[in-house]
Amino acid sequence: MVQRKLFKAFVELTGRPLSSSILKTFTRSGISRPLIQPFSRYFEINEKEMERPLNTYDSLNSFFTRNLKEGSRVINPSPDTLVSPVDGIVNGMGTVNEDREFYIKGQPYQLADIFGSQQKADRYAGGFFYILYLSPSHYHHFHYPFDGDIISRYALGNVSYPVNELGLQLGDRPFATNYRLISEMETNYGNMAIVKVGALNVNSVQIRNASKIAVKGEEFGHFSFGSTVILFLEPRSDFRPLIQDRTDVKVGQPIGRWAPKA
Repeated sequence: MVQRKLFKAFVELTGRPLSSSILKTFTRSGISRPLIQPFSRYFEINEKEMERPLNTYDSLNSFFTRNLKEGSRVINPSPDTLVSPVDGIVNGMGTVNEDREFYIKGQPYQLADIFGSQQKADRYAGGFFYILYLSPSHYHHFHYPFDGDIISRYALGNVSYPVNELGLQLGDRPFATNYRLISEMETNYGNMAIVKVGALNVNSVQIRNASKIAVKGEEFGHFSFGSTVILFLEPRSDFRPLIQDRTDVKVGQPIGRWAPKA
């Protein structure tokens, strides 16, 4: 019990503005540069696919938010296939029940808590969801998982607890309380929502492309720290997932498919 309270205190500390600000300042300064090489070695980062050599990054943050060489990720072109928007680990997937509730690591979540609106939540009741966790080892840019039109983009939340295993167990229901940026898309197969959940810092979600047109595989932002993306799809009887929980996925990899018309 004492150990759990200590862990919980640490998790809550990392969500506070002061400690997050200190961490942000340190990782963006040149003082953090000596940590780049041991960071890369410890997390076994594939340096061959990086856009630039390791020794050209001037801070831990610039390395963490690195670009990849062109062609490092292949985007599945099939018009009826949903692709992963990130490199990450599937940390949960399934169907949202008709009560607009789903479970993550044993914790119940209401769609209205995620979206901040019952009206928006109603759209995804009975639909499918994916939770994609990005560890420190992953490429931290996010891409569009499908073609469509952006019909809304808005932010919610004012704290940012960690979204790793410890944070999910001990944090204050981080997917419903963390700072998150929600993009809703209108597609040929109904609406979908891309929920980018920040961690450790309220400014950890950075949008680089504010276009209203979503092009499958196109990058539109990145995370500055550890993070999670949750995809929500409107219910359709012809949708089938193509992966399983705990799968390691990469940008552009097929993760679901709508049955083609006969």
